Amino acid sequence: MNNVASLTDFETPHAPRAYVNALVRFHHPFTFEERLAAAQSAGWNVFQFPSEMLKGGDLLSDSGTTTLTAEQFSQMTLGDEAYGTNWGYPKLIETFEKTFGISSDQWEVFIFHQGRAAEHALFTQLGKRVGQGAMIPSNGHFDTTHANIQANAMEAKNLFSRELDGGKEIPFKGNIDTVALEQLLAQDEQHVPLVYATITNNTGGGQPVSLNNLKDIQRIASAHHKPFFLDACRFAENAWFIKTRESAYKNISIADIVHEIFSLCDGFTISLKKDGLVNMGGALVMKKNSALTTKFPTLLNDLRDHQILTEGHPTYGGFSGRDILCIVEGLGTVVKEEYLASRIGLVQQFGRDLAASGVPIVEPTGGHAVYIDVDRFFEGTVMRREDFGGVALTALLLLKGVRLCELGAFAFGAWNSEKQCEEFSGKNYVRAAVPRNKYELQDLQYVADCVKALYDRRDQIPKAIPVYGRELTLRHFKARFALES
Repeated sequence: MNNVASLTDFETPHAPRAYVNALVRFHHPFTFEERLAAAQSAGWNVFQFPSEMLKGGDLLSDSGTTTLTAEQFSQMTLGDEAYGTNWGYPKLIETFEKTFGISSDQWEVFIFHQGRAAEHALFTQLGKRVGQGAMIPSNGHFDTTHANIQANAMEAKNLFSRELDGGKEIPFKGNIDTVALEQLLAQDEQHVPLVYATITNNTGGGQPVSLNNLKDIQRIASAHHKPFFLDACRFAENAWFIKTRESAYKNISIADIVHEIFSLCDGFTISLKKDGLVNMGGALVMKKNSALTTKFPTLLNDLRDHQILTEGHPTYGGFSGRDILCIVEGLGTVVKEEYLASRIGLVQQFGRDLAASGVPIVEPTGGHAVYIDVDRFFEGTVMRREDFGGVALTALLLLKGVRLCELGAFAFGAWNSEKQCEEFSGKNYVRAAVPRNKYELQDLQYVADCVKALYDRRDQIPKAIPVYGRELTLRHFKARFALES
């Protein structure tokens, strides 16, 4: 037997996926001309392009686009659709306790149909209490988080890591700038109701946040008597980076790292459409006794009223009973190391393929997406930020059945109507977000091929001229464009 064992004592350059296909769906056949007509009809806006015309490359978002497991489908058949206290709800609370390391007698759980509804509840109620002029500092607010804060007369303030534009050897570019955070709280403490951190940092190139940085944020916030909240959409992926890049945690389980992360915060919002591995769901979870609830003693009751008025009974909160059991199963899967290694490994290989072809990306690659650096992509051409080259790139990719998302000059910029000019944020990316359990490497290699072909022709890519919606809020969802040379 020793001889037999020795024959298989070797490493292989390739690893099998962590799953097998239980269900497949074939792409619908469409011609180039049909895609061109659809893209023009959509005003070259990727959000308005019909998904049935895509072929293996719908990387618009990783939110709610997960392919469910066979176990999740089986749980959906057991869903209890009772209006009040369906039998799956206690299982959901128990799963939250196990996954996040919280106790339901010390934490209040509000479930919503998705993460932005949870953010809307939090910032609506907070805005009523703190008034105009308040600031919510973060390592990087995402688009709808930013919009929910701004809609309630508060300022969403990004304190990106100073290392974000550094080399690919920097492991935690998603960190908050703790020096800037301390300065902000020292100078303007009265206008900061809470401190927020996004894990992983979606706006900052999908980069992870170290546990040391999270501890520093908690320490700084606590010293100024400020509650610390997490936008925890990709908590498990962030924990995997902590385990693999932060030496003190290499021998700690993902589950234990997750527990330590959430032990630092006073509350969190989460879109379960990401690391919940489901197609719909979100939550707001808060400590019952914290600096926030002490300062605003009616907050929890008003949040519960908000939930009932907008989502339904607190035990279904915008879900169906099927959704609830699907989340229970998904949260059990997402913290498994074999799942995370396979999922993140796929994204990183995609990033390596793009980088090897010369396409400028944010490195090191994050866990859920590859970010193309638009400014470097068009370096040496006549394309300027106000020409929205990132929008043009995503528009042309539609014709190849590929859909990415511009998250830069247009999505995070704004039209200044007084000055009649564009105002830009610091980052200018196109994001290729990889849905969980949906695509294989061959699909992503096709996307990389398409991006590389356009990169080689980048000096011929036309400008994207907004013809509608330039001045609107959340304009990237609604705008229409013309492509002009």
